[in-house]
Amino acid sequence: MTENLSIPVSSPFRSRAPRVLALVLLCGAAFGLSACGGDDDSPSYKPLSLNIAHINDHHSQLDPFAATQLQLDGVATQVDLGGFARQAAFFKSLAGTPNLLKLHAGDALTGTLYYTFFKGQADAQLMNSICFDAFIPGNHEFDDGDAELKQFLDYLWDPANRPAGSSCKTPALSANIVPQAGTALAPSGAAPYLQPYLIRNIDGVDVGIIGLTTKDKTTNSSRPLPTTQFLDEATAAQQTIDTLRNKGVRHIVLMTHLGYDNDKALAAKLSDVDVIIGGDSHTLLGDFQALGLNSAGAYPTVAKNKSGETVCIGQAWEYAKASGLMRVEFNAQGSVDKCSGQASLLIGDSFKRQDGTGAWQPLADAERQALMAKLAANPAVKVLSPDAQAAQTLAAYTSQVSAEKAKSIGSASEALCLVRVPGEATNRSAGVAGCESANTLARGSDAAQAVAEAFLNASKRANFALQNAGGVRIAIPAGPLSMNTAFTLLPFTNVLVELDVSGAEVVAALEDGVANHLDNKQSDGSHPYAAGLRWDLDMSQPKGQRIANLQVRDKTTGAWAAIDPAKTYVLVTNDYVASGKDGYTALGKVYAAGRYVNTYLLYTQSFVDYVLAKGTLSRPQRGDYAHQKVVTKAGVTLP
Repeated sequence: MTENLSIPVSSPFRSRAPRVLALVLLCGAAFGLSACGGDDDSPSYKPLSLNIAHINDHHSQLDPFAATQLQLDGVATQVDLGGFARQAAFFKSLAGTPNLLKLHAGDALTGTLYYTFFKGQADAQLMNSICFDAFIPGNHEFDDGDAELKQFLDYLWDPANRPAGSSCKTPALSANIVPQAGTALAPSGAAPYLQPYLIRNIDGVDVGIIGLTTKDKTTNSSRPLPTTQFLDEATAAQQTIDTLRNKGVRHIVLMTHLGYDNDKALAAKLSDVDVIIGGDSHTLLGDFQALGLNSAGAYPTVAKNKSGETVCIGQAWEYAKASGLMRVEFNAQGSVDKCSGQASLLIGDSFKRQDGTGAWQPLADAERQALMAKLAANPAVKVLSPDAQAAQTLAAYTSQVSAEKAKSIGSASEALCLVRVPGEATNRSAGVAGCESANTLARGSDAAQAVAEAFLNASKRANFALQNAGGVRIAIPAGPLSMNTAFTLLPFTNVLVELDVSGAEVVAALEDGVANHLDNKQSDGSHPYAAGLRWDLDMSQPKGQRIANLQVRDKTTGAWAAIDPAKTYVLVTNDYVASGKDGYTALGKVYAAGRYVNTYLLYTQSFVDYVLAKGTLSRPQRGDYAHQKVVTKAGVTLP
């Protein structure tokens, strides 16, 4: 009979305890306290077991990661990891799971050629093979602006991009994004593309699902319209929770794209939140030590909200490598009683191990079957074949990628020659007309300079860009430039990272890059090139005295000025260098301290976008080259 009482939940009764007391008193006045559970001051709510399957941050990574090394049964083993067709197989394996929500916590886009060429259509079609109950935009959904996010959602909702017979239309949620009326995400005369929350009836119980998108990272590093407002995440969350509570919704799931640490902090600020399914920080949660992987915390992570009640927090790593499955038990008081579950790596059923010569060889069938039997008992890993229908969908896009690579993106007005260290004897541009002159060797790498300029162009925040010489693989001949040229020039899967660095740390980083090959006898691929940054280099001096007259170019005016050792600048570079690889120890410390933003912009895509915008690629002006004056290790001044 209690269910027939209609009691508005106003803001003075925001926490559950006052609501419990109010319900008991009203019920007791009508029927007697004993009939209303009054002996223990607890109302009688229908208990609920809720299952939540989720992913986040797949970043257009639709293919699996081949030859990924894991420790399986204590032995280094190469496996096929992830891939969206394998994700589809995982979610389909959950068919029949009661009270199931399927959630995607943002950053579906940006990071591979599937986004470069198809701008979200491939991602949408593969996501529809799963049919999520809700999706929230991450910051990277705004990398190409509101209109591109609108286009992605149109793809997601287009019946042509659904499996045959499917009526899937995944809602897009965000309570803290407010597009201006009449803009792409809030078109005049039509429903807005984003809604703050969704109410799902699960086993006769209403569950509220709320979306939150990171404010500062999106506005500072992506490209939303200036008129699109991003509200404070905690304020918007609590206001929306209160709205749902006023509607009588007792159970609240927050979908956030804020990062794991921010999720834990947010839980403590909010009343009445029960579950947080997150993204943005690409966090692996759970115990994966036996597989050779470290994690950031338990899965699920159990925290407390502002009311002192249990909050269950989950995240499922990155790039479609893993999926999370959380089970939340709500008790008769309407609170979380307990939560459990597992984030699992999704792998294929073929395995390779090293033989006596160090070569990787497939396991014999008997060994493979024995390993499969052991893995079946390990919840941290699931062996799955890709879903056939999703794999067929993906194959159509993969074949188009090959065709797209042949397409022209522009031209080079002159050869951009390839040099690692200015003055080096090796001619890495052999056979490329226009790269025969000794002056080419003196000025350094034209190709690396062009790449650095492309990185600087791609970053909204950066003051200057850094590129290691070895990351640029070919000289660029004069004439037409194709997509294939770009992906031969920059063939890796690196992304761009923005680091907050002092002027003194910039000097130290440049000294590191030079010392790595001069002093440490490592590859000269570490040698630094930059855009928006120039210096004099004397390789005859010891480390610490090789970089002089370091100057920064104003991104707006183009004027050069001496770098300020105490000032904080933003440096954009590839994630390999940013994390301290190739000898860049100073940058590695900045990265380890968390003073960076990963843009997840595929570095090759950034170069392609730069060429498409310019049309014709030319060598930079001599005054814009990183190396202004160069003295060789032998003390010879280059012309």
